[in-house]
Amino acid sequence: MENITEGTWVSLPVKLNEKILQTLEEMKFTHMTPVQSACIPLFMSNKDVAAEAVTGSGKTLAFVIPIIELLLKREEKLKKKQVGALVITPTRELALQISEVMGMFLQKFPEFTQILLIGGSNPSEDVEKFKEHGGNIVIATPGRLEDMFRRKSEGLELASAVRSLDVLVLDEADRLLDMGFEASLNTILDYLPKQRRTGLFSATQTQELDKLVRAGLRNPVRITVKEKGQAAAATQKTPSRLSNYYTICRAEDKFNNLVAFLRQHKHEKNLVFFSTCACVEYFGRALEVLVKKATIHCIHGKMKNKRNSIFAAFRALKSGILVCTDVMARGIDIPDVNWVLQYDPPSNASAFVHRCGRTARIGNYGNALVFLLPMEETYIDFLSINQKCPLEKMPPIKDVVDVLPKVKAMALADRAMFDRGMRAFVSYVQAYAKHECSLIFRVKDLDFVSMARGFSLLRLPKMPELKGKSFPEFETTVDTDSIRYKDKNRQKQRQKMLAEWKERAKTEPPKKTFIKNKAWSKQKSKKERKKKRAAKRKHDQDSDVDEEHMTELLEDTRLLKKLKKGIISEEDFEQQITKGPKLEAEEA
Repeated sequence: MENITEGTWVSLPVKLNEKILQTLEEMKFTHMTPVQSACIPLFMSNKDVAAEAVTGSGKTLAFVIPIIELLLKREEKLKKKQVGALVITPTRELALQISEVMGMFLQKFPEFTQILLIGGSNPSEDVEKFKEHGGNIVIATPGRLEDMFRRKSEGLELASAVRSLDVLVLDEADRLLDMGFEASLNTILDYLPKQRRTGLFSATQTQELDKLVRAGLRNPVRITVKEKGQAAAATQKTPSRLSNYYTICRAEDKFNNLVAFLRQHKHEKNLVFFSTCACVEYFGRALEVLVKKATIHCIHGKMKNKRNSIFAAFRALKSGILVCTDVMARGIDIPDVNWVLQYDPPSNASAFVHRCGRTARIGNYGNALVFLLPMEETYIDFLSINQKCPLEKMPPIKDVVDVLPKVKAMALADRAMFDRGMRAFVSYVQAYAKHECSLIFRVKDLDFVSMARGFSLLRLPKMPELKGKSFPEFETTVDTDSIRYKDKNRQKQRQKMLAEWKERAKTEPPKKTFIKNKAWSKQKSKKERKKKRAAKRKHDQDSDVDEEHMTELLEDTRLLKKLKKGIISEEDFEQQITKGPKLEAEEA
């Protein structure tokens, strides 16, 4: 761990509690990391802290230790149902991890209790748990915490409980905003006392600091911990012990290359990132069959109850493969990850840094590899400039064999696999269209035939992006309608639905539909539509235009439309539009 330590814990300018030092010794943390040595004294001296440090630099201990120290210094001891510290984090996996670290320290401090409030569990059970055991330290995700504040009718007085709050920590602070938690955060912050210590911790902090002022930092001390070494210099955002590679391959060769790589590294611990939940479901199933004698887990945001157990199982493995979406990209600490593989580049550049940061953590060595299409090669320069993240070209992967026929055979054998492939393809195109670097990642540049072969599709899906296009080079002789589900109940259900449709087609006349399908890549996102509606509501509320004037305005607009269509002449338009004001003048 040379080059990353900053002295022993006893060298801090503030004295740590003896029990905390004992726990650190048991955890084999003999030396501090730079972010810990910088933040702990400031936090303990009642300063607000905004810390930016590369991922894997030990930020969790930088706030866990001060939280316990500050609660120990309270003049009035906390009662069971009084909350002294609150840690808010974007994902349940990260919350679980923080809770685990906190639990190790609290074993020596039985006077404090902690409670975990995250999605994936029954909210009513959380209410009962707090009522029964309390929680001096709350570790939560924003959605569940906001929900808990609203459960007064169930006897949970969380608003009263947080009046005693001393410390608020927002971990992965910029990600909280990226994931759309701003409204939830504002609601939560309204319940919290202004007299408190606040800490913001993230790997990409500076760009987002202005947005996070709402969190109530008063004259925060800004800490930026940079990597030592040659790239030193240039504020490199990935750990210096990370070897960061890229490889260029055609769309139809991409999955073959991934399988070959994983077969060669199956005795190591690998994370494989895909852009969508549907891609995780599809390619994860294929990898389970193609990479023998390896433990493979899949995890994504749409898994509700299984995520926690899958995460725990993979953490405990010495070797294995975790196929995942960006739900695993931030703050998650999985021991001894050897390789982070990015099958699809993430939708924004900062997520690239966070994905890579799942390896080479706290002074260890690690490797990352991103798979790019030939037309995406300029992304390498973009990352180097935009994220200070230099990449090195990897030598060609050896012993690559064509596994795509096997994936096709899986789809032919089970309609569920066929469906997954179609959904994965469509979701990939949707995600591609929303990429932040739209000058590099352009849907119009995609070779759909090559992509479909790379996805081992039996036919191209019906989707607006392919409307009006013909692909004679992608012809299939397979009757995909005849593919059956392996699951007998699902097959039975499908047969029943098909029979109903046929019957309905005989009896009902065809309906005329005038709805024009828009390509997903051109559709406005839900978030954008929501923003527009909110802005319109605000405009309506703020507007001082009375009903009469609004009616007049609408009438003028109707006349203008008639003029444009040639229904009325310019003379009629002038005459009618000036009629209203004349009447008003006469009355005056």
